[in-house]
Amino acid sequence: MAGYPPLLSRRSFLTAAGAASAGALFTAPPTSGAAQVAGAAPAGSLELSLSDLADRLRRRQLSSLEITRACLDRIAALNPALNAFITVTGESALAQARTADDEMRRGTWRGPLHGVPIALKDLFDTAGVRTTAGSGVFKDRVPVDDAEVVRRLKAAGAVLVGKTNMHEFAFGGTSLVTAFGSVHNPWDQRRIAGGSSGGSAAAVAAGLCFGALGSDTAGSIRQPAAYCGIVGLKPTFGLVSTTGVIPLSWSFDHVGPMTRTIRDAALMLQVIAGFDPKDPASVSMTVPDYSAALRAHVSGLHVGVARAFFFDGLDPEIEQVMAAALAVIGRLTASVKDVELPAASSQEQLRSTVRAAEAYAYHAGFLAKSPALYQPETLARLRAGADVPTVAYIEGVRELARTRRTMGRVFDGIDVVITPTSPILPPPIEEFSSDRNGTPDFLARSIRNTSPFDVYGWPTISLPCGFSASGLPIGLQISAATGQDARVLQLAHAYEQATDWHLRKIAT
Repeated sequence: MAGYPPLLSRRSFLTAAGAASAGALFTAPPTSGAAQVAGAAPAGSLELSLSDLADRLRRRQLSSLEITRACLDRIAALNPALNAFITVTGESALAQARTADDEMRRGTWRGPLHGVPIALKDLFDTAGVRTTAGSGVFKDRVPVDDAEVVRRLKAAGAVLVGKTNMHEFAFGGTSLVTAFGSVHNPWDQRRIAGGSSGGSAAAVAAGLCFGALGSDTAGSIRQPAAYCGIVGLKPTFGLVSTTGVIPLSWSFDHVGPMTRTIRDAALMLQVIAGFDPKDPASVSMTVPDYSAALRAHVSGLHVGVARAFFFDGLDPEIEQVMAAALAVIGRLTASVKDVELPAASSQEQLRSTVRAAEAYAYHAGFLAKSPALYQPETLARLRAGADVPTVAYIEGVRELARTRRTMGRVFDGIDVVITPTSPILPPPIEEFSSDRNGTPDFLARSIRNTSPFDVYGWPTISLPCGFSASGLPIGLQISAATGQDARVLQLAHAYEQATDWHLRKIAT
């Protein structure tokens, strides 16, 4: 669309990054052309955080309609290169924006998401809008009902701009295996955005929306968040409903927000958290005021650093960035000491057994009816679940319950656990040319640091903590005990405010 230049090349970005200060690297749309059209959003509006936008909408300094139009224009301009969206719901988004403006004009304010453009990973059911899970199997699937979290977003007045691309059926970590084309990392379009919520991560990072929903079974929120330089929160298992979410594994699936800042994640979590009687995995637990919790001091927190297993074989640049991040956290908190998560190295077999069996159980009918509509890599992985013995699955589910019940002992002497989000930087897409899932080494390493926390069910967040010399984002992972989502947000927010990594945006 007019008024929005194409993404800078990686070389151009690095030149800009080297010349810039620690402030924002985001280049606002030009003030000529489309930005001067009556009703257009003021230049720079798309670089606002969700919370800042919410404040301006409430004060009627901006309108939802103008900011939604700006997002749709940017999607039209940048999505051909990024392929972050499968479906853009432009007409309904503009209608929702007009409604939001009318309500706020009359004095009705639904909360911080009112009038804010949000995207949805394309495995959340949306009434009347196709939900594909990135697969040809569901390319024409149009649900009748909204997923529970979509219903809650709509009730909060959010403007839903579209459905984001993803790794097919959430069964992988690249977002290259999809019926709708590969997702590209906005920091370097030659690299993967991560997965399976790669489209959501790329959309938030590139300023195509102000927040997005993702799902996380082995790291599918946090790994792409780290690769794309944004915040990704996997809440406590059972805190957020999965009703109406196409499953990968019922025992491990988590739903959570992907945003630009910690405060933004808190605002989104506030809306989607809470018991859902329709979801068998939903747990009734206290939902505090997450935004208010961010104001709590972290000087009394005791931090555990899980070096064994999680720091093994780190990329040297990630190791260097983590050392600097831990130094900052050490100044913010009461103590930092090494701890060990004893079950971490043994969780892969447990998770793989249960996940494989449950994924096959959901897909068995579709596999029998239309196997050719699956991507070959997904088909092979799903069929492997048919070979999981019933006894192995039952034992796996029992071991999972035991692990979640006992692993909380780790927090007897600490409040949070810290690790790197990923031990590797986002790889080039060309490395996956023959096998779109990548080598077994990539599959194992890319989710090595994230998948144990899906087993534990703990709230875990990834947030930016630095960049490589080539300008690629690096993520820091913070976890707390079951139900302590506010504590994770507190420390993450304190670290974010003590650094400027979250201010660095992609030059566009």
